Amino acid sequence: MSWHLGRMCGFDLETTGVDVEVDRIVTATVVQCGGGQPTVAANWLADPGIEIPEGAAKVHGITTEKARAEGKPAIEVVADVLAALGQVIASGVPIVAMNARYDLTLLDREAARYGLPPLPVGFPVIDPLVLDKNVDQYRPGKRTLTALCAHYEVNLGAAHTSEADALAACRVAWRIATRFPKVADLSLAQLHTGQIGWAAVQATSLQQHLRKKDPAAYCPPEWPLISRQQNGETR
Repeated sequence: MSWHLGRMCGFDLETTGVDVEVDRIVTATVVQCGGGQPTVAANWLADPGIEIPEGAAKVHGITTEKARAEGKPAIEVVADVLAALGQVIASGVPIVAMNARYDLTLLDREAARYGLPPLPVGFPVIDPLVLDKNVDQYRPGKRTLTALCAHYEVNLGAAHTSEADALAACRVAWRIATRFPKVADLSLAQLHTGQIGWAAVQATSLQQHLRKKDPAAYCPPEWPLISRQQNGETR
């Protein structure tokens, strides 16, 4: 059976910003769907322990005041998310995350921040962004989740809520597999390995493009997790 006909687990974070090294989790979703079974979602709201910038709050709708009043302590949320994903990984279900290197790296840094064990290595990840860029490299336009949902005819629902985005990522991955048999026919192991190479090529291409305006632009080639080792220091 092709991987896209089985169970998948969408994972998404809404955060205080876009820097995986310093920004924090605000909301998180781990949602299992597909495979002929009911959709089951777990959602968290965290008090990140820092101010949520106005720009970030406008995107996901969570202000600092709301997070402090209603959110669980960040360390508890990070521990819960790690445990939930760990159970999914142990069951053999792949993790689906749009731009996985962002969400998985930020979660990894949060784990380190609170002295929690990281996720195990080598589990299968499906990244709709990497898949789309590989199968339709020269299509013009944006590659945001909203754009991919429009292109692949997926109902996004409440965009920029972690649950809606996590579910949409799974549905986009499913649509890509249904349209491109060369993706559907790969085993999960082959798909994961393929994405490592595709993501590296895509990062190099994007970096070349960005350096036309910013000679110092850097796009990490690692996928689905950016190593903590930077400039000789382990973060």
